[in-house]
Amino acid sequence: MATKRYPINPPHPERTCWGCDRYCAADELVCGNGSERTQHPVEFFGPDWHDWVPPGSETAAADEPPATEP
Repeated sequence: MATKRYPINPPHPERTCWGCDRYCAADELVCGNGSERTQHPVEFFGPDWHDWVPPGSETAAADEPPATEP
């Protein structure tokens, strides 16, 4: 069974529960994943949420020595 693609910027994220692969309507919650719907990351972090880099990971990559071929 193929998994559904996770939308980066859905048009109305508030209408869907994003807690599992079912993507239930916010007023249905078929899976029983708690009593409230799980929000999409765009609702928390804004439209550029997928470009976020954890703090320290940019500098950690810059501090590593370049890979050399044997």
